[in-house]
Amino acid sequence: MKKSDKEPGYAEAYDELQKILADLEGGEIDVDDLSAKVKRAAELIEFCRKRLKDTEVEVKKVVERFEKDGDEE
Repeated sequence: MKKSDKEPGYAEAYDELQKILADLEGGEIDVDDLSAKVKRAAELIEFCRKRLKDTEVEVKKVVERFEKDGDEE
């Protein structure tokens, strides 16, 4: 499972999202940059949700496989 060089991992996306949130809460974002930061935050939230959902599906598949294998023994 190799990540694309362009696509951040979940941890990197989460960290970036936390920084944007801190900037918003601290009032450190210039009004001219606000729209871009909010759009970027929305992209990161979507990415993180998708990564979590994909991981949930994969984990369920593995668990189901183990449960199925256990039932056959």
